[in-house]
Amino acid sequence: MPGKKIIHLKSITEFHRSRGLEAPQHPLISIVNYADIQLSADTADVNWVCDFYSIAVKRNLNAKLHYGQQEYDFDEGVMFFIAPGQVYGVSFEGAATWERSGWILLLHPDFLWNTSLGTSIKGYEYFGYSANEALHLSEKEEATMKGIIDNIRQEYHNNLDRFSQNIIIAQIETLLFYADRFYQRQFITRKISNHKILSRFEIILNEYFSSCKQINSGLPSVQYIADSLNVSPNYLSGLLKSLTGETTQQHIHNYLIEKAKERLSATTLSVSEIAYELGFEHPQSFSKLFKLKTDVSPLEFRAKFN
Repeated sequence: MPGKKIIHLKSITEFHRSRGLEAPQHPLISIVNYADIQLSADTADVNWVCDFYSIAVKRNLNAKLHYGQQEYDFDEGVMFFIAPGQVYGVSFEGAATWERSGWILLLHPDFLWNTSLGTSIKGYEYFGYSANEALHLSEKEEATMKGIIDNIRQEYHNNLDRFSQNIIIAQIETLLFYADRFYQRQFITRKISNHKILSRFEIILNEYFSSCKQINSGLPSVQYIADSLNVSPNYLSGLLKSLTGETTQQHIHNYLIEKAKERLSATTLSVSEIAYELGFEHPQSFSKLFKLKTDVSPLEFRAKFN
């Protein structure tokens, strides 16, 4: 992705024009059949950034989507979510097949103005996911999503009236609710790979502290852990929450407390020295976290072993 020209599409109309499509029937929302999009080599030579949401299922494209620091194949039953301002690109691995299919829902934030979805859509974590965290749909799940998309298309193809926006918004909310449900199913059914991530998470923390990175760089951040695992911070926290009930930050804090307990019980280091060794800038921050997690102060904990 780095070094490529970036094309900024500010409107859904510009997207249609860039893909060789007729003008959209509504300037703020559109559903595109992927088979109708005109592809060219120029499409792969640039990166794209849009001022609107894109929700898509694309198949048989014979290409890879580059999104964040990852890339992902356009396999069957894979659903992508891209938020305004995110950069993505496509690289073709050969000629696109005639069987390519799927749909794209384009949604401008202005369509959501003064609706509850205008605020709540920002809370759906999968809009922050990198592409290797796409949603894998079963045939039944994909059919459910396609049915909702057909309902939205039918509504805005009809003569719009004062009820239309609310009906479409309700359908989009339903789509997002189902996506949330299917992502949770994915976390559960992919337990083996998820537990591998959890194991690697622990290894990364151990390596961070054994190499004394905390002395120069401070406490390990959620972003650092996520980057080391090649996933996004939102995805990692969502995964850990589903597996353990705790977020990435909580896991980091738990690790710090266990390390602190070891030093308090097995060394004569002062509380300030332990705080420094663990990467805390201020001993007061360490003591506050320790008390929050254990209900006793570091000195009170140490007293139990004397």
